[in-house]
Amino acid sequence: MPIRPLIIGSRGSDLALWQANHIKDTITRRYPEIDVEIRIIKTTGDRDQNSSLAVIGGKGAFTKEIEDALLRKEIDLAVHSLKDLPTELDERLTVAMVPEREDVRDVFISREPGRRIAELQQNAWVATGSMRRKAQLLKQRNDLQIADIRGNVPTRIKKLKESDWDGMILASAGVTRLGLTEHISEYISTEWILPAVGQGALGIETRSDDAELIELLTVFNHHETLTAVTAERALLNAMGGGCQVPIGAMGRVVGDKLTLVACVAHPEGLSLVRGEHTGSPADAAGIGQQLAQTLLENGAREILEHVYRLQKDSQTVSPP
Repeated sequence: MPIRPLIIGSRGSDLALWQANHIKDTITRRYPEIDVEIRIIKTTGDRDQNSSLAVIGGKGAFTKEIEDALLRKEIDLAVHSLKDLPTELDERLTVAMVPEREDVRDVFISREPGRRIAELQQNAWVATGSMRRKAQLLKQRNDLQIADIRGNVPTRIKKLKESDWDGMILASAGVTRLGLTEHISEYISTEWILPAVGQGALGIETRSDDAELIELLTVFNHHETLTAVTAERALLNAMGGGCQVPIGAMGRVVGDKLTLVACVAHPEGLSLVRGEHTGSPADAAGIGQQLAQTLLENGAREILEHVYRLQKDSQTVSPP
């Protein structure tokens, strides 16, 4: 297939560049005749490393500037961590490729190597920048103290070693991709903490009218991952959520069945609503929408309304 040289847009963090280079290598292994370069673009989330995501705007904080570059045709494709990509895209843009995802779980990194969450003393301090992780963790252990943290993976690990915190929670995928698994004390069960929507997956975004590039990228899709994240993102969209709401979800395809598990947790761990739907992979979006409705009817709506009230000043989310 004849194709022009390609420019990949990416954030400049170690993890983002690993992901961009991974996609570059994926393309050039199959199409060695294509010249691919990477262009670093700073996003709002990169420029402001101190404010919480709820303050700077969770939706699009790590993607908007890259999407703008796509629309201006300064780049040809964008590599995102799918959990950062809003569920509602500009109609001029599309996710053309979702490769096989990494481990979806979160991990615990202890300041004292090898210590698990259940072994922490009463009132121990655990760092995380995620309301989802905080909410689910406090539902299991409401004695824990939560420290807010931002920054890339190596910086967070360095901060932990220099702090008085007892540990921190990160996504397994990022730690693994950067070759930092020696720091992991525990892979957290999804019975304890469900991952973020799209966690461990990459979303490769292009312009909707770039048919040639979309055709090239489509061959790299991993069917099971694409099906699972379609269900997860449909659920999140139906619940009106973004990356800074306490919603966890995990889709999994086994044989001819897709199972989606999801939860909504009170930010302080006071309550948690969890549910599961199973159906045909062909109806991935429908399964996500159905489970969202079930959760909302079973108490999730009240939890989310509480979250929206807390975040009203920052205007980061809208009620379902």
